[in-house]
Amino acid sequence: MASADKVPMLAEGHRKLSDDVRHLKTIERPAVIDAIEAARAHGDLSENAEYHAAKERQGQIEANIADIEDRLSRAMVIDPATLSGDKVVFGATVTLIDEDDKKVRYQLVGEVEADAKVGRISYNSPLGRALIGREVGDEVEVSTPSGDRYYEIAKVEFL
Repeated sequence: MASADKVPMLAEGHRKLSDDVRHLKTIERPAVIDAIEAARAHGDLSENAEYHAAKERQGQIEANIADIEDRLSRAMVIDPATLSGDKVVFGATVTLIDEDDKKVRYQLVGEVEADAKVGRISYNSPLGRALIGREVGDEVEVSTPSGDRYYEIAKVEFL
């Protein structure tokens, strides 16, 4: 379902989505069209598993293209280097201190760019939502499947 809401993302995420849609249109779509044509050549389509699989794949590709193009049309590309201030906002890199005095660092990014293993969390994640609008020194509580976690905001940077 399409929405008129803007989708915040970094330039890197916008570039990745653009590359993904280009790949789907120039590689995946022509390949599935060729597969449909080859399957049609086998005759009776009612019991042709290759044809039905290719048609299903074509539907998936077209849905992916539509979804990505919708996101790109609503994209609001944000450059964190142009931001400043004391509050946590989209694009900010936040250093947190957990309950065990261990430092963790996350950048708040769009859903496309999120990868917790490299320190990028979605602004829509539970931790991301808890951090938005907070300042250095604030404490945040986040409910996780393993229980509630508490963090103190040690630093907010815009890199």
